[in-house]
Amino acid sequence: MQKILIVEDEKAISGVLHNILSDELSDYEFVIAEDGLEGYKQIEKEDFALVISDIKMPKVSGTELLKQSLALKPDSTFIMISGHADIDSAVSCLREGAYDFISKPIDINRLITSVKNALAKETLKKENKTLQSENKNLKKKVSKKYQMIGNSSALTKIQEMIEKVAVSDARVLITGPNGAGKELVAHAIHNQSDRSKGPMVEVNCAAIPSELIESELFGHVKGSFTGAIKDKQGKFEQANGGTIFLDEIGDMSLIAQAKVLRALQESKVSPVGSDKEIKVDVRVIAATNKNMQKEIEAGRFREDLYHRLSVIEIYVPPLDERKDDIKLLVEHFAGMIADEHGTATKKFDDKAIKALEALSWTGNIRELRNVVERLIILGGATVSEDDVASFVRK
Repeated sequence: MQKILIVEDEKAISGVLHNILSDELSDYEFVIAEDGLEGYKQIEKEDFALVISDIKMPKVSGTELLKQSLALKPDSTFIMISGHADIDSAVSCLREGAYDFISKPIDINRLITSVKNALAKETLKKENKTLQSENKNLKKKVSKKYQMIGNSSALTKIQEMIEKVAVSDARVLITGPNGAGKELVAHAIHNQSDRSKGPMVEVNCAAIPSELIESELFGHVKGSFTGAIKDKQGKFEQANGGTIFLDEIGDMSLIAQAKVLRALQESKVSPVGSDKEIKVDVRVIAATNKNMQKEIEAGRFREDLYHRLSVIEIYVPPLDERKDDIKLLVEHFAGMIADEHGTATKKFDDKAIKALEALSWTGNIRELRNVVERLIILGGATVSEDDVASFVRK
């Protein structure tokens, strides 16, 4: 049960405060201290949801109690009680960090309202702390999810490029086969940039029907087309101050490409069905598994948009070109899968690793992760070469 501390040298007043507030706040336990020194000792011993303190008291005044308590526990919440002659002191207490002060003679309704508001504020502070803690844990999990694993020369080269690129706002085009880790590169650039505190908004251009891609990117206004029952904010606007990641950009329609080109040129977007232009500040990172030169030659991709997007181009090679990373990737996935399943991490013996390195990985890192999970489920206590032969079909 949370506690409220009443610090008051006049027993008649502390008794009245206790009786009134305990009726209103039955979920709280009340502790009474007869002077500022005893009050401080109580605050040293435990945390209180609220401290209600008189200002004029022997040994240690309420003003000193406030200062010393906030120095010891900065999140403490105080309501000060003052006589008319102590108004200047009460105002000084507010400057020092008190939540409120109540003048004597005490207006009971005013006191109850102030106490309830102070407790509500305290509850909100705790909830915010919990949310911040959860957000930190979530960010750690997200960061681990997008961790780039390996020490091959190919990956080292990519990481060096990311470090150089991240500090700028240059647009980046990431190329390479499906499952090779293009998304990880995009997240690494965002996380190492000055925009990391802003949002990173992802758009899979291949997964959105061509007739809806414009609305998805730039938003729309109510009634602009059948089904537009309310205004919708587009991905570019959602990413304002951060990064937008246009995955599978090679699958975007030519009409949408023209709109994206204009957005990049002018840093403005217009929702579908609106003449309004919205200023946006976004960094654009795009990715594709296609040969963009061939797409341009075939008339399926605008050359001017390609040049806008590929200020920096980063190629992510297939796993077959960085097999030195397979051992580390297997260990990483084994640990991650164990965390997800709530089990101990399963080991892979050296021969099992060699067997995996000898295979061709057309599905790249994504395929390897699936195979590792399969071997963890179906393999022995330690995954062996025989397990690989039995459960990995190539």
